[in-house]
Order: sequence, then structure tokens, then C-alpha cells
Amino acid sequence: MPIFCQLCWSAIVDADGRIYIRNWQGGILSGGFEKNPKPIFTEGKNQLEIQNLQEDWDHFEPLLSSLLRRMPELETLEIVKLVNCPETFTPDMRCIMGESPVVQGYFVLAGMNSAGLSFGGGAGKYLAEWMVHGYPSENVWELDLKRFGALQSSRTFLRHRVMEVMPLLYDLKVPRWDFQTGRQLRTSPLYDRLDAQGARWMEKHGFERPKYFVPPDKDLLALEQSKTFYKPDWFDIVESEVKCCKEAVCVIDMSSFTKFEITSTGDQALEFLQYLFSNDIDVPVGHIVHTGMLNEGGGYENDCSIARLNKRSFFMISPTDQQVHCWAWLKKHMPVDSNLLLEDVTWKYTALNLIGPRAVDVLSELSYTPMTADHFPSLFCKEMSVGYANGIRVMSMTHTGEPGFMLYIPIEYALHVYNEVMSVGQKYGIRNAGYYALRSLRIEKFFAFWGQDLNTLTTPLECGRESRVKLEKGMDFIGRDALLQQKQHGVYKRFIMFILDDHDTDLDLWPWWGEPIYRNGQYVGKTTSSAYGYTLERHVCLGFVHNFSEDTREEQVVTPDFINRGEYEIDIAGQRFQAKAKLYPVASLFTHKRRKDDVELSDLHGK
Repeated sequence: MPIFCQLCWSAIVDADGRIYIRNWQGGILSGGFEKNPKPIFTEGKNQLEIQNLQEDWDHFEPLLSSLLRRMPELETLEIVKLVNCPETFTPDMRCIMGESPVVQGYFVLAGMNSAGLSFGGGAGKYLAEWMVHGYPSENVWELDLKRFGALQSSRTFLRHRVMEVMPLLYDLKVPRWDFQTGRQLRTSPLYDRLDAQGARWMEKHGFERPKYFVPPDKDLLALEQSKTFYKPDWFDIVESEVKCCKEAVCVIDMSSFTKFEITSTGDQALEFLQYLFSNDIDVPVGHIVHTGMLNEGGGYENDCSIARLNKRSFFMISPTDQQVHCWAWLKKHMPVDSNLLLEDVTWKYTALNLIGPRAVDVLSELSYTPMTADHFPSLFCKEMSVGYANGIRVMSMTHTGEPGFMLYIPIEYALHVYNEVMSVGQKYGIRNAGYYALRSLRIEKFFAFWGQDLNTLTTPLECGRESRVKLEKGMDFIGRDALLQQKQHGVYKRFIMFILDDHDTDLDLWPWWGEPIYRNGQYVGKTTSSAYGYTLERHVCLGFVHNFSEDTREEQVVTPDFINRGEYEIDIAGQRFQAKAKLYPVASLFTHKRRKDDVELSDLHGK
């Protein structure tokens, strides 16, 4: 096999056969990732020693058959050795990196998913920066140890999940894929009711969340057949849910959101939050503040909403996957021997998002209280009775920009309140909705989400959130100096909304996220979120635009004029589509619905 060996200095990967082949000391080294892996951790036995295990030719046979089908001449060669040794895999196919949330100064880099050689250089660099400077130079949230919690440490969970993870290494990855193992771990009290009504589920931080609701007369494709990069089979279902959110009223179970209570005997809670958050938290009791929890560079460690329950107590709502990270950040900055009390109350409350113009009618009827804007203004919080249940925290916000209310319900009342809402809501056209509808609504309204659009290297000034920063609120806060510098010198990237102009939703590949953005033919960034906008009847992408010097490719200040003067394209799998850039949401189109052909996209250009 001399010719083969001369050509095989780099590895060959046969994804269909699930094998790799490379030159090795004058011979051939081949291995693969079988569909039926064997976990080393078995019930009643814990093999920690990293050593060669016994040969298992029966288990290796499918991979050997793939190798011989790919290279039939290998049948004449001698197999010198079958190496069988353990390898580490994580619950989501991504390595684990970062500082422990419970032991300050203890850093971890592990779980390389059989890619340690290719990831080692970059992972080592970022971990070293983290240890020396306190943060890495790039956003590595997807690898951060704090994306996991104690719930992912169950041996049974790990055993089942890694048996699913390993075969996926050579499988085609499609958008919106959900793991099938380790499910129904964390559920809302409403799970069975929603499941019986056609809910299809996704998992976030171990929590089951409804994607959409399949009507009784609708048949969807089987799981394997529904994998696509094109228009998905749930398109019409989500469209009807979005339409109901805009014209009537919908209910979305959002119990998975992280919820903390911060209290103190004196003013310590207020002083603590004022130092940690960029907005002014010293608001009247019952008011809600949207704010960022920033790092020293001005980047988002968390994006959240805080309601002031009384003079010394605050209720904090954060994204689902922030539960461990946010807790660790708060504990890290809490004064020693203070009178502060920090409590994770995520499990105590079921959260229902009541979205739509008729939400006010439903809640008014259930609470016997006027819920109009005159009586219950925007960003207001009040404990009320809903049906028979007392102590429901009602907040006039929906995380979508649509009218409505969030209801934070003690879990023992959850089923009763849900039943009452659905019963009273029938006359107003109420229906269940899921997170896919929520995603479409928030992207149409140009709402950024932490972990998708915002990260530790993104500042409020770069994404149009200056109103959530109070530089002159009377006291210092983490990140203030960095924001003052940025305000003086300008931003080097800017969060932009793109509306695709010539994209055929039925025939073209869809944008999902991560697509390159081109301005006047030059690469300037990539998308961070995308969804079909059912009101605009076009695809909407959100992403950051940079201004690279044509000569040196160094980053320069991005101004509104730079954005407005460009011609933009979004590259979807090698095909570029024209897009109109916008600095602000398309408010007029949400007031009066227009036909697609009547929309002059030139009028939507950023102002």
C-alpha cells in the first residue's frame, strides 16, 4: 500500500461509515464512533482508571466493515492491534471550561469529546487568559462550566445522554435539534396538561419547554423525517400562534426562567444591586427595571428584569440557562458578613405569559380589577388574586414587545390559575403557544436575548440599549468606566436588524444563525438570531456589523451613517440574499398589517 501511505498524511473522514483513517508509523490507523457506544460508568461499577480495556471485536465489527467497504484492498493486510480505551464526552457535545461556580479560583478544562488534539491549543489559550486576566478574549459561553448544574451530574442521566451524544459526532447537525435522552427532568406543574393538548417539547438547562402545539387535525413528519435546513413542517402552526398573540390572546408556559429574590434588613439589597447593575434600581415599589449585569469591560454577564417588591426586597428574572452563572456572579460580589439574603426561587413559581390585546380582558375578569394602562401601567408589578388564588405576582410585560402580562404563580396554584385563564379566555379566542412563536415575535420587535445575541463581550451601547444604562445614577457600578470610554470614543460593532429582500421562504434554504453579513461586498459580521417574521412576511435576521479598514482590516468606529450608506447581503450556505439594514424596529408594521407586496423596504432602512 505505498501509494496510499504517500497520500494519507492528513486524515480521511467517512461520515457515512462513521470512521476516520490516517497514516500511522508506516501503516494505517482507523477508528470511529459507533451507533451503540458502551459507557464505562455502569450501575454498581465505577472504572476510573484510564487504561486499555479488553478487545471487543464484535462491537468493532460495524466500523471494520465500513473501513473495508471504503478501502477493499485492506482485506489483505494484517491488523496489528485493536485498541479499546475510554474517552470523555459531555451532555451537549461541547467541552467544559472555566472557573468552578462553587470553588473560587478552581478552573476546569475537560470533556473534549474525542477532539482534544484539535481543540487543545485554543482551549488552553482561553483558559490561560481566564486564569490570568479573569476573562477570556473571546466569548466561550457555549463551553462554560456554568452552563451545567447539579442536575446534569446524575450518573444515570450521564450514562444515557453520552450514549446519544457519541453517535451524533458523525451525524448531520440540523437546526433546532433536541436531545432525546435525559428528558422530562425538570417540568412545570402544567406539563401533563400541555402535553395532552399537543405540546411538542424542547429542553433548556434540563427544563422542558413547549415549542408549539400541534392541533388535533394536523399530522407532522416523524422526528427523523423532519430534519431540514429548509422550511420546517411546523411553519403554519407557529404562524397561527403568532397571529393569535397579535389579534387575540395566547398563553405560554415560561416557568423555566431563572428567578431570584434578594432581600436585606436595611438598604444593603438596594446598594448591592445598584453596584451590580447598569440601570437605576432605586425605583418606586411595584416598578420593574430592565437592566444588564455587566463586567469590568461593560459586557453582559446577565440580561434581566428586576421588580421592586418592597423597599428592601427585589425579584429578579433571568434567562433559563443563567441559573448557575448568575448565582455564582451574585455570590462572588456579595459583601462578606452582610445582611443580604439571596434565594433561588425558580422552583417556587410557575410563570405564565399572557400575550395579546385581549389579555387585559381575561385578567380583568379573573381578578375583578381594571387592568387597562391607566390602572396598571407598563412595567408594573403587583400581587393580586386570580380566580381563587392569592399572591399571584402580575407584571405588565411579555418579553416580546406585545401587550400582555406575566403571571408568577406559586406552584400549588398553577393548575387552578391555568384552568381559570383558559376557561375565561375561551370567549376571547385564547389558545396555547410555544417558544417558537415567542422567538418570532421578539425578533420582529428587534429584541436581543442573552446567550444568543448578547454575551460577555457585548455592551449596551453596541446593541441600542443606552436607555438601560444610567451613568449618572449617583453611584458607581461595574462596567461604568468602560461604558464612559465607549461613549466618548464610539462603538466598534453595532447590533442591526436585517430584513431579507429576495428570499423565497418555500424554496430557499433558511437562515438559522451564524450566517455571514456582507456590506458592499465586504464581510462585516455574522447573524446571531433569525426567524421568519409573520407580520413582515419576510425573514428577519439580527446580528452585529463591524467596520473593517479596507487597508489594514483593523476595526473602526461604526456610526449610524456607516450603517445607512451600505448595501447588505446575508450569505446562506453560499448564496447571498439582499437585505435591508435597520437600526430600530419596524414599529408601523405592527400597528397596521400590510400585504407583502405593499411594503416598501426602502422605507424600512435604518434612520
